[in-house]
Amino acid sequence: MVRLEGVTKRFGSTLAVHRVSFHVERGATTVLIGPSGSGKSTVLRLINGLERMDEGRIVLDGVPLDPDARTLHEIRAETGMVFQHFHLFPHMTVLRNITLAPQAVRGRPRSEVEGDARALLARVGLADKADRYPRQLSGGEQQRIAIARALAMRPKVLLFDEPTSALDPEMIREVLDVMRDLARGGMTMVVASHEMGFAREVAHEVLFLDRGEVLESAAPADLFDRPRHARTAAFLSKIL
Repeated sequence: MVRLEGVTKRFGSTLAVHRVSFHVERGATTVLIGPSGSGKSTVLRLINGLERMDEGRIVLDGVPLDPDARTLHEIRAETGMVFQHFHLFPHMTVLRNITLAPQAVRGRPRSEVEGDARALLARVGLADKADRYPRQLSGGEQQRIAIARALAMRPKVLLFDEPTSALDPEMIREVLDVMRDLARGGMTMVVASHEMGFAREVAHEVLFLDRGEVLESAAPADLFDRPRHARTAAFLSKIL
């Protein structure tokens, strides 16, 4: 579903991502781990077309991501992204936050997308919040709304950029539970996260990044219990 081949990104003289290559099978979950500044978020933004790569190739469901193509916005619509901060429109109700993009970008009728939105709200455990405004919700609830909003576009891939890092500890579990449900339901996901328990439980593959490079990739049990790279072992020893 997602393939990166030798992807490189520079910000001025800073090499943010260096020759990163990996692929994500349809229905699989790949988790990116590593210290802050290791390039995890940049990788996600490159997959979603929010940043332009300097070298390499990204392919989404067989279609190359071409930053210069007229169809870039259509390709980007196939990837939903959930950010650290929720970025909900504060002046819109929860229901309108979810239905806006499917109507504006997909051109779907309001009655249809509202029905889908209410079903998604039920799926993330917030069926009774449709008419609330973001300021009336907790951080965990807002992040679950952000997930529902991403799902409303019917994406082929969901990208999560540290989705629990801005939450109080007691709110983290409710967001991770939704993500676990999505993974078990066969949603293709790429997740940047410091939640090692989630990675061990849900990921098909874990990638350890440092200074913009993938130093190690393996199944969770292998990477967490038998890391091959000394830098991976040093990182895990500090957080596990």
